[in-house]
Amino acid sequence: MTTANLLLPGKVTFITGAGSGIGAAAARVFAREGATVVLAGRREDRLAAVTEELRESGAEASYIVADVARPEAARTAIAFTVEKYGRLDAAFNNAGIGGDRTPLHLMADDVYDAIMETNVRGVWNCLRHEIAAMLENGGGAIVNNSSVGGLVAIPAAAPYVASKHAVVGLTRAAADEYAREGIRVNAVAPGTTRSEITVDWFARNPGLEATAHSMTPQGRTAAPEEIAETVAWLLSDRSPFLTGAVVPVDGGFVNQ
Repeated sequence: MTTANLLLPGKVTFITGAGSGIGAAAARVFAREGATVVLAGRREDRLAAVTEELRESGAEASYIVADVARPEAARTAIAFTVEKYGRLDAAFNNAGIGGDRTPLHLMADDVYDAIMETNVRGVWNCLRHEIAAMLENGGGAIVNNSSVGGLVAIPAAAPYVASKHAVVGLTRAAADEYAREGIRVNAVAPGTTRSEITVDWFARNPGLEATAHSMTPQGRTAAPEEIAETVAWLLSDRSPFLTGAVVPVDGGFVNQ
């Protein structure tokens, strides 16, 4: 494949939640498409393993341990990226958690707090520093990971649904505010995907996987790489007039 055919040739990209699932898949897809990749997450062992895999394939890759729900950690991670590679071209704010499937009136406060801290504040923290870096560079592209739960309701998952709706709101607000600065901000809304969150949900809720498949017109679960491919296109120069969009990658779930 020539450089001209690559989606992200030479682009410095930053990925949160990059140690597993959709984040790790994104790191592999971005690297294959010519990007320099910086992985961020909380588990150093996983980050190191994915980074080594990418380097062995010939990609330029680095990692930084960071819990982006903490403002200082997000700032440090973006600063690390810019200091190491000179700029930030693209970012995928992917880190998120699911929480328990529990009726709203029985949901514990600490579950709500944890979900909102990671899923909303984590995106907020990253956006602030990513946008600042991209303003210095004359523009860039950002994709936030929402969910079909950011577009429709999911039973017994109120904090998760609220958090992913908030990600959609942050995406649209940032897209509107920075469009004239050359920064595009979009979101993906994955359907049921074989990530750690969904595997955990399925394990703790017998029958849930079959229910999810029955509610998806394609009748299956997505591979993380299928989400990552869409993110790569949104971050690339091949979607230059697309900003403020929320793209369902869900096998047709929200069309019903």
